[in-house]
Amino acid sequence: MKVRWLVSTLLALGLMVSALATPKYFVVSKKTYPAAPESDLTKAKCTVCHVKGKELNVYGKDLQKALQEKKTKDLTAEILKSIEKLDSDKDGVSNGDELKAGTLPGDPKSKPAGK
Repeated sequence: MKVRWLVSTLLALGLMVSALATPKYFVVSKKTYPAAPESDLTKAKCTVCHVKGKELNVYGKDLQKALQEKKTKDLTAEILKSIEKLDSDKDGVSNGDELKAGTLPGDPKSKPAGK
């Protein structure tokens, strides 16, 4: 009986921790720009906006600026779309085109095929 209780408690804690580990920003981004499982965008997860830890890449900095301009910390599809015309990583492809193609707008090495 104690083993069953311990296992169920550990499972419940594991589920809670994994739910907390999913940042709201990631969820909003994924809903706004759904991408194929094998795409750079899907594989990147947090590095779509971050270099490592809390450090932002160029796309993350543009997104942060858009949030500050709206005076909010809540990411929305509207805010994401407000920086679609920018080319954060200066690779010649707009953020919107990269995101829709499943590539990374903060990494100049990641861009749609043929561009």
